[in-house]
Parts: sequence; structure tokens; C-alpha cells
Amino acid sequence: MRVPVPSPSARSSLARRCPGSDVLAEDGRASSLKRETGCVRLGGGRPVLGGLCRTGVKGKLAQSLPPVAQRSRGLSQRPPWRVLFFGSDDFAVESLKLLHASRGERAVVDLLEVVTLSSSVPVRKYAEEHKLRVHDWPDVDFSGQFDVGVVVSFGCLLQERVINRLPYGILNVHPSLLPRWRGPAPVFHTVLHGDKFTGVTIMQIRPKRFDVGPILSQEIYPVPEKITAEELGASLAIVGAQLLVDTLRNLPERIAHRREQAKEGATFAPKISSSLSWLTWEEQTCEEIGRLFRAIGSRTPLRTVWMGRTIKLLDFVGECQPFLGSHSATVPGSVLYQKESNTLLVRCKDGWVGFKTIKLKKRLSAADFYNGYLHQSFLNKSPSQES
Repeated sequence: MRVPVPSPSARSSLARRCPGSDVLAEDGRASSLKRETGCVRLGGGRPVLGGLCRTGVKGKLAQSLPPVAQRSRGLSQRPPWRVLFFGSDDFAVESLKLLHASRGERAVVDLLEVVTLSSSVPVRKYAEEHKLRVHDWPDVDFSGQFDVGVVVSFGCLLQERVINRLPYGILNVHPSLLPRWRGPAPVFHTVLHGDKFTGVTIMQIRPKRFDVGPILSQEIYPVPEKITAEELGASLAIVGAQLLVDTLRNLPERIAHRREQAKEGATFAPKISSSLSWLTWEEQTCEEIGRLFRAIGSRTPLRTVWMGRTIKLLDFVGECQPFLGSHSATVPGSVLYQKESNTLLVRCKDGWVGFKTIKLKKRLSAADFYNGYLHQSFLNKSPSQES
């Protein structure tokens, strides 16, 4: 069972009662990481917060729901729920798959319909293949009398009138430990900044601003070394789908015990710009270049300028050591070809990084680039720098 994140006072109390527990420190960092199938659960031993006391839940719930819910008759107090799903990309598909699979015996979901964008997005493809009703945003038919909405990687800000049409509001699956990395690209920034752990947050959305609503559940996920943003996103999509279904199993209790996001520790994760791909050899370390490649390399190749021409640097192999004696005097941007490993080496701020392939007019191996373009007269000179 996933465990919802306690309030600051509850976390302090939990830490006193269970010194060995895996709890979030006040700055949002983990005091310790407990590896269980790649995840760390908040709370140690018996899931202290997993069996939240139901006493007084009904009284709190009335204050927690949108106004339209408080006026509704016959409001369902337990699953299965009638769910309206908003999503678009592959990250969202994982949650949609698990919701779709959560129907039937001991169901969490009763009715499931989908709101999505263009005809080419993965969510629409999945919905149509599995005969789920699809609504074209923004033309949403609410005649299905839904209990709760779920939005995952949708990309559109939902208006207050839409949120209030759903008695339990709209839940969001966000791949970070909010309030860290609010915004559209949390996974990329997690890798780019070298975070040691990340996670998934289930929150209720609020109108007018992204990623600021109250938190219902969180789960920590240690970031494996050398993982790419694409690989991390795929892992968090699965963790998020499971945490979403667990939250829906006890939705009224989770809402009653929700907590507002901390004001401290909030960071923003803007969309990744192609301008980030330009390397500045004298300013960036081997580690920073490696993180940049793992964050954006699958979408945007790293770039530099050589002899006035743009070169795309592909097949990054990480930090390298040249076999040609001492090169301590070489300046950042200096280029070497290492025949033994068929690797093009470039000097950066604190060492050398290697690439197996480059792209000029076409893809070239390091050997082809050396034989066709490099010359002894400029072998150890710097490529031109992007201004």
C-alpha cells in the first residue's frame, strides 16, 4: 500500500515515534532511502498512515469537496468511481491502462471516459482501441455524472467550472515531489540537475495555476545513476499509475487528510529549450555535460561549432582519459581522436568527454570524421565557440 504524505506536524511526530522510518525532512529531502522494488515509501514498518482513522471523515469531507459536490444528492462515498480522464502522451497512457484494468471484480473504476486533444496522441489511440468513449477537448459532455476527474500530462489548464462539475474534483499525477519541479518538464530537470531522488505526487488541481494544489499522496523514487530522462519518465509513469489507483481506493479519506504544499522548496521546471543543447566547453564540467546529454539527448542532440560549422555530437560515452601523454595545458574545446577506442575527445572545464558519432552533413563515426575533416594542423586547437 502506498502511504500518503503526512502534514509537517504529523511527520515530526512520526519521526519521534519511529526513528528508523523513511520520512521526508522539513526541507523536502529524505532522511533515509529504503529500497523496495526501486521505491521508498513514506513511513517505516507498519504503514502508520495507511490505515487513517475514519472517525469524523464525513464531517471533514463536506468542507473538502467543491461546492457542486456539497449540493449533490447520492454522492458516492466509496469506489467504484465514475472517472473522467484527461491526458495525451505515453506518460498518461500508463495511468489510463491501469484505470481501465481496475474495473470488474472489486473494482476501483465503474465508468471510464477520456478527454484528449488531437487524433494523433497516444491516449486517443489507446482509448479508441479499447472502445472507451472519447471527448474532444474542450467539448466535454458531462451527462455521464462523473464522480472524479484525473488529469495526467494533458497540457491544458482546466477551468474552475470544469473542476466544479466533478464532486471529488480532479486529481493530477505529477512526476516529482511537489513543490519541487512544478511545471511541464519535471523529469528533464530532475536529471539535468542531478537529483538523487524524485517521486510522484497525487494532488487535487486548482484553477488558474499549474501544480499548486493540495497533496493527497506521494511516493519517493531513488534516481538510478546514469539514467536518461526518457527511462526515468517511463519508470515514474508506472509508479504514478499505481499510486493513483491506491489513492482512488481510499479517496474520501485521502481528501480529508490532504495537505497544502509547502511554500519553501518550490522550484519551476520549464519546457526544455533547444538552446540548452549548445555546449560551452570552458564553463561546463564532465558531469554537467553527462547530465545534459541524459536529460535532452534523446530529443535534441548536443551541439557545438567547429570551423564555423554546426556539429551535432551523438553517442556520448562520458568522461574519457586520452592516451597521448599529458594534455594539462590544452584549453577547453580542444579536440583529440583516440584511435584505440574510435572516440572523438573534447576538452571541457575539468577533463575530457567522448563521442562515438557526430553529424555534419550526415552521420559520421569518429574515425570517418578524423580521416575526412580533422588535420594535424588543427587537431589540438579549439572548435569555435557559440557566442
